[in-house]
Amino acid sequence: MRDALVAAAFRLFLERGYEQTTVDDIVALAGVGRRSFFRYFPSKEDVVFPDHERCLADMTAFLAASDEGHEPVLRVCDAARLVLGMYAENPSFSVQRYRLTKQVPGLRAYELSVVWRYERALAEYLRGRFAGRPDGSLRADVVAAAVVAAHNNALRSWLRSDGKGDASTTVDHALGYVQSAFGAPPAAPAPEHPAEDPEHPEDVVVVVSRRGAPLWRVVREIETTLGRE
Repeated sequence: MRDALVAAAFRLFLERGYEQTTVDDIVALAGVGRRSFFRYFPSKEDVVFPDHERCLADMTAFLAASDEGHEPVLRVCDAARLVLGMYAENPSFSVQRYRLTKQVPGLRAYELSVVWRYERALAEYLRGRFAGRPDGSLRADVVAAAVVAAHNNALRSWLRSDGKGDASTTVDHALGYVQSAFGAPPAAPAPEHPAEDPEHPEDVVVVVSRRGAPLWRVVREIETTLGRE
């Protein structure tokens, strides 16, 4: 029934326009009563964003399952990718919603309130991870805002292309900026040669020879120095 209400609502929004469509119109087309509509959606605006509550709950659970081994900036970037997954599940619906939201100022305001809730969830997680830093609260708010801005910039770019191409590649590229600016630097590669054993240090031999001396004499001096003669 929930999906039927969403389908009916968007059919009417496209045919008549958002402002001209009422809840009564939606339930009539879906073949249910008003009570059924409000059981699933508190308002007409909510039927435009039917999956955000679920996604926000998934993001909150994902962050709550984190441990100290998770790099915090990478973790919130991965949390933002859950939102991308929601949009990518149904590209045609996501594109329709994007176009509708651009046309209706009230929906745009509603969408901004939803985005703010995502940002708040990210910031709350980061405040816990940065609690020991003098600038922990500031850093948490800045990183959360940067993650949301990068994600939304890439997401809108994908939506403007009518949902064509690989959305994850675009979002990964955008979130890479956040990770490089605020995340922990990558671990240094292991040295190609093992560290020197302090009990058996390698010998360093310096030989002083006259310019133009024949090579055999230089070699002889090295051997003498090493005690190999």
